[in-house]
Amino acid sequence: MSTVRTVLGDVRPEDLGVCDAHDHLFLRSPGLPGQELDDATAALAELSAFRAAGGASVVQWTPYGMGRRAADLPLLSRTTGVHLVCATGLHQAAHYRPELLDGLGGRLAGLFVAELTEGIGTSGVRAGLIKVAGGFHALDAHARRTMTAAAEAHHATGAPIAVHLELGTGALDVLDLLCGELDVPGDRVILGHLNRSPDLLVQRQAAASGCWLAFDGPSRAHHATDWRMPEAVRALADAGFGDRLLLGGDTVVAGARSVDGGPGMPYLLRRTRPRLEEELGAEQVRQILIDNPARAFAVGWR
Repeated sequence: MSTVRTVLGDVRPEDLGVCDAHDHLFLRSPGLPGQELDDATAALAELSAFRAAGGASVVQWTPYGMGRRAADLPLLSRTTGVHLVCATGLHQAAHYRPELLDGLGGRLAGLFVAELTEGIGTSGVRAGLIKVAGGFHALDAHARRTMTAAAEAHHATGAPIAVHLELGTGALDVLDLLCGELDVPGDRVILGHLNRSPDLLVQRQAAASGCWLAFDGPSRAHHATDWRMPEAVRALADAGFGDRLLLGGDTVVAGARSVDGGPGMPYLLRRTRPRLEEELGAEQVRQILIDNPARAFAVGWR
């Protein structure tokens, strides 16, 4: 039987409810000094605001070594009643000290498997997905190394692989590696940030692989503007890929939280949902927020 691995244990996919398929409660990076998501009180307030807006589950894509604070997640989930899914994996090399990456050596796949099946450190929390990242229109040696380890961990456990696409680019290169060379089934790959590169042809080509396409986070100044996102989602739905789409908030810095004056997690339901309902209709948006995540993150664990 397939289940979704949350921080409180495995749950039935149909119990996820309205899902923010890509977000962060905690995150630290040397590339974002002074903007850390590292405040448990603020995380509780943000998650509570998401719950009040109608949210029921959040998939946190923060991977190994970026301040996930896995031990804090069970209490946040219990207190708010929101299901939380935690990630293992690695982001781009720029988000880590070189000595940390050097210390991992060739044991990445084993680390990912251990965090998926045994738990993260002493927290007892098991990860429910593997997060990796590509580069800008390319895959460097670090990306290939981490994706190869992610594929090994997938084959050992069945866990889905979620991919940060830098500015939304490189989707086909990622699929060539993961699904082509490394034999990961398309429906076990989730591509993030498709909204940041509104290339409708590439999006349709990626969807044809069977992968999941995540449109996650309101635009920043240097990204494609929000008004293009409903058009892209409608085009994919019209092409028959409505059952491959996911939505997320991707809050990555403290100032982006709703409780700190930003859009935050509630924006997904407060603003994105009604805009998409005008474009697609309420039933299609329900599928994207409820039915699709239940399938994307469900695993017949091995």
